[in-house]
Amino acid sequence: MLRILGKPTSINVRKVLWLCEELALPHALEPWGAGYRDTNVPEFHALNPNAMVPVIIDGDAVLWESNTICRYLAGKAGREDLLPREPLARARVEQWMDWQGGDFNNAWRYAYMHLVRRSPAHQDPAAVAASAASWNRHVAIVDDQLARTGAFVAGPAFTLADIVIGLSVNRWYETPMERPELPRVRAYYDRLAERAPFRLHGRNGMP
Repeated sequence: MLRILGKPTSINVRKVLWLCEELALPHALEPWGAGYRDTNVPEFHALNPNAMVPVIIDGDAVLWESNTICRYLAGKAGREDLLPREPLARARVEQWMDWQGGDFNNAWRYAYMHLVRRSPAHQDPAAVAASAASWNRHVAIVDDQLARTGAFVAGPAFTLADIVIGLSVNRWYETPMERPELPRVRAYYDRLAERAPFRLHGRNGMP
């Protein structure tokens, strides 16, 4: 059985949990991270030198980085609907995954840490406002992309890109902040909620 080391509140762990449900893949979540077992110990560093979750253990294989884990699991399962084999189709999925892991995450981090986590290190009002504005701008990019595809982020069908982007969109809706009305993103969010795995690990009231 696949072992997932992490905490159920982590957006990156939830990517892997959601995908496991899509794949009907037996798995066990082992609690590591803030509020659970401390990742800053030699035992965990031996698995991930960054001391961050998630980490998966699949037999003798150990992997970290949530988007890489998702690619691995979809590829191992032969799910070309989620991660196409054809190079251009695959690149279109992966570009949105990489964008989510970099630009999109960096946009919302400061505002989220202030508004939801109440972090003492994230109390600069100007930085909060700048982060919230950047977050809204990045979600507007998703809205524009959905205007082109008509349904999902990388095209007309659900892919891994929607797992990673969908959780970031969920966080945007669940964070108490001012946000523009983006009708295509709202329809997309509702479309994802038709999937039971997203309701379980995404749109479940948790930011």
